[in-house]
Amino acid sequence: MTDRLRGTRRGPQAGAPRAGVVKRSISIAGHATSVSLEEPFWKALKRLGDDRGLSVASLVAEIDGQRGRSNLSSALRVAVLDHLTKQAGGHVD
Repeated sequence: MTDRLRGTRRGPQAGAPRAGVVKRSISIAGHATSVSLEEPFWKALKRLGDDRGLSVASLVAEIDGQRGRSNLSSALRVAVLDHLTKQAGGHVD
């Protein structure tokens, strides 16, 4: 399986170093899609992948396979929230 990740900033805050939404094109198992996340979520998603020994593209593919009918961008945010909450000793219901 080959997963690819490519990103560009979009929207009125495109030049801001930490603000705004970053839209990335991703190829998951040969299927092209895109997701839009705020920069802090992208950074946290990368750390989550690093913690699990996965590339961001592989992690996104894994989350995509488990998300059911939810929006992929939303599923990524929830995965990041769940990971950070668990690190802090809590849990997401």
